[in-house]
Order: sequence, then C-alpha cells, then structure tokens
Amino acid sequence: MRDIADQITWIAVANGEKALVFANHDTAENPYLGIVSKDEFDNPPTREQGAERPGRFGDGRLGGARRVAVADTDWHEFEKERFAKDFAQTLNKCALKNMFDHIVLVAPPQALGNLRKELHKETEARLMFALDKDLTNHTVVDIEKHLKRAFEEHRRPDLPLV
Repeated sequence: MRDIADQITWIAVANGEKALVFANHDTAENPYLGIVSKDEFDNPPTREQGAERPGRFGDGRLGGARRVAVADTDWHEFEKERFAKDFAQTLNKCALKNMFDHIVLVAPPQALGNLRKELHKETEARLMFALDKDLTNHTVVDIEKHLKRAFEEHRRPDLPLV
C-alpha cells in the first residue's frame, strides 16, 4: 500500500445505466474530484426491448386443459443488473491491479445492492463506505458537497482521511 499522502481514493457513482469514477485529489474534508472514467449504457424501457406476449404453458395436473401465463422478463431491469455486474468486475480488476487504495460507492439502493454482491473481497476491503443516493446526473460540485457530508458521517478510524 502507498504512503498515506500518496493514497488514492476513488468515488464510484452509478445507477445501473451510467457509471462515473472520480479520484479525490484532496482530503475527505475538502473533496476535489477528477474524472477517471465515464461509462454509459443505452437501456431502453422493456416495452422497446421485449418482442412478444408473455409465454404460456399447460398445467399437466389437469390434463393440459388449463393454461398458465409465465411472467414476462423485465429486460430493462435485467440490463441494469448486468451493467452493475460488469461495473463491479471493472472495479474488482482495478483493485487487484492496486489502482486505488480506498473506494466509496454512491448509487441508489437497488443498484448499490447489485454492485455490492459482485464485489471481490479485495475491493470490499478497500470500501470506505457506501452512499445510497443517485448522484449520476448531478454536477461534480454537488457530488463533492454530498461526499463532504458523507465523509463526516461515515468516518472510519482505521482509515486515513484521504
């Protein structure tokens, strides 16, 4: 691990369709974010992705006389989950390559849950805290303000304020 003064903290802001990764170039008390990467995924609503009516199958107990509908797949939600999985894998690779020392995850609750379940133990060990908010469409200045408050609330004594 790098010296405290040289440690790198990444802020990963995502929502299932868009992911921003920032590096904090200052302290936790005074975040100054620089963009590391931006990834956006075009995920149209399910009605534009689904092609057919929900499927049906016969209920064998009644000799096939009764037909039961099978729920249609929510393709929009499926793609959000896949995006979160891919983004988590990217963060995992970066953690294993030692590209950051600490990370903060910022995402709405469902996306945050999808991300966290895919994190490698090495990435999880570097996690300072997670913030359950959707800040993907906020300005960098707004994100910095949210982070400043969050750093104060989630301060971990075992981690330096980088």
